[in-house]
Amino acid sequence: MIKLKNSILCLALLCPIVALTAMSCGDDNDDPTAPVTDISVSVSQEALTVGPEAGKYSLTVEATADWSIACDAEWVTVRPSGGVKNTPVDVQISVTANTAMDERIAEIRITSGGRTAKTIILTQGYVTSAVASLNNLTMSGAESSANIVVTANADWTINSDASWITITPAKGGKGETTVALKAAANNDSADRETTLSLICGDKSTEIKVLQLSDAITIPEGYTLVWSDEFNGNTLGRDWVAENWPAGYVNNELQIYTSKPVDGKSTLVVENGMLNINCFKAADGKVYSGRINARPNTGWTYGYFEARINLPSGKGTWPAFWMMPSNVDWNTNPWPRCGEIDIMEEVGANPNYVSSSLHTENYNHTKGTQKTHEMYLPGAEGSFHVYALEWTEDEIITYVDGKVQLRATRASMGTDHASWPFHYAFYPILNLAWGGDWGGYKGVNDNALPVTMKVDYVRIFQKK
Repeated sequence: MIKLKNSILCLALLCPIVALTAMSCGDDNDDPTAPVTDISVSVSQEALTVGPEAGKYSLTVEATADWSIACDAEWVTVRPSGGVKNTPVDVQISVTANTAMDERIAEIRITSGGRTAKTIILTQGYVTSAVASLNNLTMSGAESSANIVVTANADWTINSDASWITITPAKGGKGETTVALKAAANNDSADRETTLSLICGDKSTEIKVLQLSDAITIPEGYTLVWSDEFNGNTLGRDWVAENWPAGYVNNELQIYTSKPVDGKSTLVVENGMLNINCFKAADGKVYSGRINARPNTGWTYGYFEARINLPSGKGTWPAFWMMPSNVDWNTNPWPRCGEIDIMEEVGANPNYVSSSLHTENYNHTKGTQKTHEMYLPGAEGSFHVYALEWTEDEIITYVDGKVQLRATRASMGTDHASWPFHYAFYPILNLAWGGDWGGYKGVNDNALPVTMKVDYVRIFQKK
């Protein structure tokens, strides 16, 4: 018992000493941000300035205590990660290329005992450059304008050797600048193009500009009876816009509306083109546009032509087609009434354009429709001409002047159930989303918003 008491006494005497020892370690050096005064660190360079390209650089480090070195910047790698006291170490510093438009700075920290002993500032330069908001631009054949945004980190100029286009301003400095392009009307029979040169320092970027022809080529034996070149800022009075709920036809997912949604419009006429916009609104629903030309009267026979730039994305279903005017749906329902599809394309099968005819005896519900499909490189993203030549006895569709589909009354049958194409039809332009065909492989909402662009619609009839 006495021995136990002595042990207890010894513990009681030792405890205060332990506590005092712990307190004596809690000086200012516990703060990792406090300056280190008891460790000496020497480096071959106190700061590093490097070029914008990827590279490797050496730094010699020696300290009077064991040390480590690191950098938090993702674009910097440091090897090895440290060394022992009083031993020089060559540290390799690797940097990735700086593709940003400004310099970037990183801190390389040498620490010892958990405290910062030295900080080396690494500065990486940047490439003098200017970036345009687009590299390709298509302009209407009418007198038209467009904007591009130039973002630069130094002075720049932009120029073209084409006399038909003006650029304002033609030069600028650091930051963002909106550059206005204005093209004179192209009355030539062919499209024309030029290349703008955006120069900043020793770097040059090309911007290709294509202007469509504004000339009207009249098919032999025909005369122009109606057209819309979309040169104003509103739809012409002959167009009627549809306002339909989702699922109204073909199980399509979009809502057709002519009214703005969230400040956006589905039908916009600007810069000499009609834009049919399809987008998802804040309510989670998809909105798009559909318009009919003179649906109450239409035209009987003729040459119908439109130049169209198709959108891309799984779920898109743009079309240029025709339906009969003033149909009595009770006595002449679809498909007995007839349907002429001049051009259809679905984004799930990109750049394959098709033409079809639907009648009571020949339609897709029976798998008997008269149809033809062709692969057209660039159908999505560039303009092409889609046309229909319709006479009393024959229907021919064209893609850029090449025959797509040919059908005759003699081959299909002369009765109404086989050939109902003997009264007035009217043209339709629309951009559907999903539906029986547009969504046959599903839809990708990430593709939205998308736009179908129409340069013109022209109708010719025989003299």
